[in-house]
Amino acid sequence: MNALIGTGVALVTPFKEDLSVDHEALTNIVNFNVENGTNYLVISGTTGESVTITKEEKKDIVSTVSKANKGRLPMVLGIGGNNTAAVIDEIKNTDLSEFAAILSVAPYYSKPTQEGFYQHFKAISEACPIPVILYNVPGRTAKNMEPATTIRLAKDFQNIVAVKEAGNNQQQYLELIKNKPEGFLVISGDDDLALGTTLAGGAGVISVLGQAFPKDFSKMIQLGLEGHSKGAYQIHCKFMEITSLIFAENNPAGIKAVFEALGFCRDTVRLPLVPASQELKSKIKSYIAQY
Repeated sequence: MNALIGTGVALVTPFKEDLSVDHEALTNIVNFNVENGTNYLVISGTTGESVTITKEEKKDIVSTVSKANKGRLPMVLGIGGNNTAAVIDEIKNTDLSEFAAILSVAPYYSKPTQEGFYQHFKAISEACPIPVILYNVPGRTAKNMEPATTIRLAKDFQNIVAVKEAGNNQQQYLELIKNKPEGFLVISGDDDLALGTTLAGGAGVISVLGQAFPKDFSKMIQLGLEGHSKGAYQIHCKFMEITSLIFAENNPAGIKAVFEALGFCRDTVRLPLVPASQELKSKIKSYIAQY
């Protein structure tokens, strides 16, 4: 799955003041990324506020991204949840012909056992006609999918091709990289650990920050893939402050504050999220002015 190596970006969903989707801003963000080195686009993930997007809005968002992209980059679609039957129903009723893979989050709130995780993704794998990227993000789901479970799924199902690992645990990344079957991709879901994971044998990142600084961020990951650690870490150090800032309150409020400062879209988010505080926005604007 070469299409999933490098820098993928978890696209935001820009909103207007009335909380409707700002399709013009979304088009501009897609073009900005396509033209500045991003390797693939991820639609309707956590950063896209997928849990507060309606089914109709999701279709319209996919249409906007697809029209802006014009087939230039591979696309990945988020389809996941903690109701296995509902996830399978959405897979079966979605035209997936344009997508390189789906990104499916580990079941949240329900707190399944490791066997529950396995059976959930087994059912999704068997229902899905295209490749599946597992998405482990225990900080949001309240339960860690352990490396042994991920590796078991990778070995048992040919169309489970990758994991977006976002446990913010370097040891867990290394365990996955050490034990994964050949060809299975370990993708960082933590911007702060993305370079280290890539240098250790990971396949790159699905990034939040990368969509606002695609040229430098994708260059950093490419250098990491090529083993050029010194040059890559020089870029990584430039991003350390802003990486901390965008996650200081919540995601995607932080990255939307960045995009507002860059002139791409408003910083509007949907409840229960709230926009970044004035203090945080001031720090973000200061960073961008220096950058």
